[in-house]
Amino acid sequence: MSLIERYIFRNVFVSFAGCLLALTLVIWITEALKQMDLLTGKGQTIVVFFTVTALSLPALITVIAPVALFIGTTYALNKLNGDSELIVMSAAGIPPARLLRPFAVSALIVAAIIGWMTIWLMPNSFQGLRDLVTKIRADFVANIVKEGQFTTLDSGITFHYRERSGDTLLGIFFQDRREKGKTVVYLAERGQTVDFDGQSYLVLEKGNIQRQDGNHDSAIVAFDRYAIDLSAFGQDGADVVYKPRERSTGDLLFPDTKDAYYKMQAGRFRAELHDRFAAPLYPIAFMLIAFAALGEARTTRQGRGVAMAFAVIGVVALRVIGFAASSAAVRSPFAVAAIYATPLLGCGLSLLAIFYGPVVSAWLSRADAVRQQLMERLVPLRLGRA
Repeated sequence: MSLIERYIFRNVFVSFAGCLLALTLVIWITEALKQMDLLTGKGQTIVVFFTVTALSLPALITVIAPVALFIGTTYALNKLNGDSELIVMSAAGIPPARLLRPFAVSALIVAAIIGWMTIWLMPNSFQGLRDLVTKIRADFVANIVKEGQFTTLDSGITFHYRERSGDTLLGIFFQDRREKGKTVVYLAERGQTVDFDGQSYLVLEKGNIQRQDGNHDSAIVAFDRYAIDLSAFGQDGADVVYKPRERSTGDLLFPDTKDAYYKMQAGRFRAELHDRFAAPLYPIAFMLIAFAALGEARTTRQGRGVAMAFAVIGVVALRVIGFAASSAAVRSPFAVAAIYATPLLGCGLSLLAIFYGPVVSAWLSRADAVRQQLMERLVPLRLGRA
């Protein structure tokens, strides 16, 4: 790139980076406040809290980055025009293709980053987040239950202990009502959570087990030592089923067609796959829309507010249509083409406006001048007849 192009590229990329950082921090703080329950309600450490919030960042960045590039492009073009640099470049004969080059390089870099995130990083982060949340919920004794309180989980588990003495829990009450019509109650003087071979166990000492079925038949079994596998209570003993956005791109490309979950959600698998491949097109489209609206040099007397408003409307409309196309692809495979056509159409229309817009404007100006000349000739004729 030439010196002018490097100067423009630096302005665009610095503006983009600043916008991306500011928007990401604002939205990340909002998401972090939603996860405060990990600290206050589930007794997690600050490390787990930041890990959970950090794993959600790739998904946020893939949505924020195209908008940040649009804002950065708009800011850079307004700055260049406000300092009369666009006017000087236009007067020096720099064509739109050369002026567009540093903006295109910025868009391609952002598109490559988004492509890497959507295809590889984002599904891995979602999968890691699901595994971490599952682990937190499974080990409910260490993470959820509070001393002296009866804690009831959605799965039908009620747990209580009187007090804690170091790592030992005293006065344990544990009720399991997951199976309809059957209740199992564990009572123990003390107990302790133990990790063994990647699994969490609750080891109870000196207690009894009370079992009761729907026929009101009950049995009591005393024990000196009894171990309960806590991982069985996290997801009702079932394996973790990953959603389409939590699966790798390879799993979406070559899914297990015999999987029951895939049969129920085949449309979501299809839409998620094509959304990942289409995501890198949006920063390019957003940059071209901003350039088409504001890339033409104008004097300070010529307002740019209307052009900026049209650019914002175009970006919002393009993203809304993209979301609608993604939703339609869930229901019909024929709508997959619309996922790619939406950003490509935005790119095509913007390029037409960039390269042929001045020609159309010049033609309209000449047509207006001819009309004015005709009006000036017709006025005297009408006055003479009068």
